[in-house]
Amino acid sequence: MNPDLGPNAALFGQEEEQSEEEKAVEYVYGKNPNRVSALSDLMFENLKRQIESMNLPNDEAKLKMAFKMTATAILDMLADSQHPETAPDMMSDFDMFIGVALTNFKFKVNLFEEQKKALQAIDREQFKSDEDYVQALSNAEDLWWDIAQPLLNGRNPADAIRETVRKYGLE
Repeated sequence: MNPDLGPNAALFGQEEEQSEEEKAVEYVYGKNPNRVSALSDLMFENLKRQIESMNLPNDEAKLKMAFKMTATAILDMLADSQHPETAPDMMSDFDMFIGVALTNFKFKVNLFEEQKKALQAIDREQFKSDEDYVQALSNAEDLWWDIAQPLLNGRNPADAIRETVRKYGLE
């Protein structure tokens, strides 16, 4: 199968080309099983030896330590892969993403989906031009994070996320 074509191309008697976005998503996410195998070969034996030498009290403690050590190593690799001038910004963005994910988890919501619903409610017909509509969407997208949300018990998303990152010392 041609790697530039969609997986369903053959169903329609012809091969279907992937868009640049689909190719990017495939590269970023589709290769993760391969990356996991490579990281396992790189880190597993050393990690196993380190954990065994710690004399941890039970299997849960060993699993938690294995997770923390693996996550730390991967975060170090991610930071090291960045230029020293851009690494702080990239890690700050990552911290915010962690904050959103933890806030979603705490409140059992998906803030990005909730924002998307709010933006979809904006009626295109209320605007004179596409430019005005796009500007209104952009403004609403920015403002949404500061509007109290019922799913967050009346908190606004920005404050809820800031509180979460502060709890973990990521501000």
